Amino acid sequence: MKHQIIVIALLVMATACVKKQTNENIFSMKLGDSKVFLLSEGQRSGNTQILIGATPEIIGKYAPGDSFPMATNAFLWQTKGKNILFDTGYGKALFDNLQFLKVEPENIDAIFITHMHGDHIGGLLRNDQAAFPNATLYIAQPEYDYWTNENTMNQMPENYRGGFLLAGKVVEAYKDRLHLFEPDSINSPDSKELFPGVNAFAAYGHTPGHTIYLATSGNDKLLIWGDLAHAMAIQMPHPEIAATYDTNPDQAIQSRSAVLQFASELAIPVAGMHIPYPSIGTIEKTDTGYRFVPEK
Repeated sequence: MKHQIIVIALLVMATACVKKQTNENIFSMKLGDSKVFLLSEGQRSGNTQILIGATPEIIGKYAPGDSFPMATNAFLWQTKGKNILFDTGYGKALFDNLQFLKVEPENIDAIFITHMHGDHIGGLLRNDQAAFPNATLYIAQPEYDYWTNENTMNQMPENYRGGFLLAGKVVEAYKDRLHLFEPDSINSPDSKELFPGVNAFAAYGHTPGHTIYLATSGNDKLLIWGDLAHAMAIQMPHPEIAATYDTNPDQAIQSRSAVLQFASELAIPVAGMHIPYPSIGTIEKTDTGYRFVPEK
């Protein structure tokens, strides 16, 4: 009887330990000899009212109830002794997620920004100061030019100017460690690494400088595509559907089509900032569009 009590107690302790070590906002995947971590701020639903060009038939088939699953994500890549972030989300859960992985903000070496919307750069600041004091911040030149243009900001309604003001604070906080660059074309045969293991490609349309990143370790690759798609349930079978968040919807559709073709033909896994958990998977071509297959 005493032996049984001890066994039960050990089982309870083991279960508690497992629960303590589990974080529903984190998913990890090996990439060559490195590791990629999803850092999510949680799952939520998107409303089909943000979609441009979705017919009632399409919505009825792919988004019953006028909603679809989505998330807000950032990604951590640990490679060759470096800690690299791709976007930072709003910053609401970012630091808890990093703490769970025992990564301190001062140990982040580089941060690659897909674009400067608040749900991608919010985590860069804490009390209006740089949250990552030792990180080099990479931003595409066209994106930087757009969000730091006062004339562009002043032409916007006042309720749209907050994004420009936030971008300005980020640029000021990281001005001594800011690296601006011109992304390559997705089909460029001469693409050069922006950083060891990282190539940057233009995917303009969602914003004027929206950029995606290809992370490479050994023979493995992962395409981190930012906001190439917001509504996976609808925009995979119908890439021609845009979102009201897109600065240039037609250009966003063109970028999405080119990247989906690229990823599916080369069988490169993708990761997205609004793809539901686990937020990493592969793209398969179908008769009418594409299908996203989540990583397991």
